[in-house]
Amino acid sequence: MSGSRTQFYLDKQNAKWKGVCAGIADYTGVDVLFVRVAMVVLTLAGGFPWTLLAYWMVAWMGHAKPIGLYETPDDAKFWQGVRSNPKRSTAEVRSKFRDIDRRLADIETHYTSRSSNSLAAEIDSLR
Repeated sequence: MSGSRTQFYLDKQNAKWKGVCAGIADYTGVDVLFVRVAMVVLTLAGGFPWTLLAYWMVAWMGHAKPIGLYETPDDAKFWQGVRSNPKRSTAEVRSKFRDIDRRLADIETHYTSRSSNSLAAEIDSLR
């Protein structure tokens, strides 16, 4: 994989024109249709020269999204969450690690308990 998962990319695979709106949608996790409609509404509501100028600047300066940047759709959702709120994402990862640690401790306790050892001894005696 090449490229940073937290960087903005033009999404040429889902592009209608230059991939700017699709890139914004990918970066934020908002549906691309809403981004496109917002762009048109903003342009028609008085932002005419500035929205098109900004669009062209982003299209000119942006890099195309590398193919295979995300392994799964869940991976893409995770990285969109990291971009929108990195502190919350860090807390979620820590929470998952604590849960995994607790579950491993439960497995270790069960494995090393007396009933487990006597069961293992019975199984060995049958061999």
